[in-house]
Amino acid sequence: MFNPKLSVITIVYNNVRDIERTILSVLNQTYNNIEYIIVDGLSTDGTLQVITKYQHRIHKFISEKDKGIYDAMNKGLALATGDYVMFMNSGDEFYDADTVTAVFAAAAAADIYYGETEMIADSGESLGQRRHKAPKKFTWRGFKYGMSISHQAIYVRRALAEPYDGQYQLSADIEWIIRAAKKAKKIVNVNRYVAKYLVGGMSKKKHRQSLQERFDIMKRYYGLIPTVLNHFVIAFNLGWYWLKNKRTND
Repeated sequence: MFNPKLSVITIVYNNVRDIERTILSVLNQTYNNIEYIIVDGLSTDGTLQVITKYQHRIHKFISEKDKGIYDAMNKGLALATGDYVMFMNSGDEFYDADTVTAVFAAAAAADIYYGETEMIADSGESLGQRRHKAPKKFTWRGFKYGMSISHQAIYVRRALAEPYDGQYQLSADIEWIIRAAKKAKKIVNVNRYVAKYLVGGMSKKKHRQSLQERFDIMKRYYGLIPTVLNHFVIAFNLGWYWLKNKRTND
């Protein structure tokens, strides 16, 4: 049986409300070869006390100041020793207890595994599938119309997982996935929900900066003119999505 070691990395800072739910989501996985790493940004709101409750089951834990979320993620990557890495940040969860088992049962020795994500509101209520559905097949060109796979729903072979690019404050995860996918020879869609994503975060609060970074990343990998043209498609798809959902809600 294919049984690789998976490094699950959780980044957290002052999120006492959600951190326990995320920790239990990881610790309750039926898969038996998980290395759990938590990187805390020196929380002061009670988050550290929650983590301490489970510290005997957490393989690596650091709490220190960082330069932002991607700096913290890079610290997690540097600590990882697994065959694969994935990020399940505070507030997010595995879809169910059998998620990791199902991911690695889908195929042996892929470079990247990915699946679908369910969105969750602050209240805990399900908001359904993301607007960008996970594609049936994915390559490094797959983000040209937007981020079709969420960060919580992708497992990357650690040998392909280079550090996040520090020039991006909000969208470095997109560039990181593209870079890994360019080197990947075998990318597998596990054809199931694999994560629950808590809607919000800094990319929503600083939406304009996030969009500017995304445009820069797409231009860097796909070229300026194709990226401009693709944004007309993105705008049309977004407009059609909201129109369709408005009709449904009406």
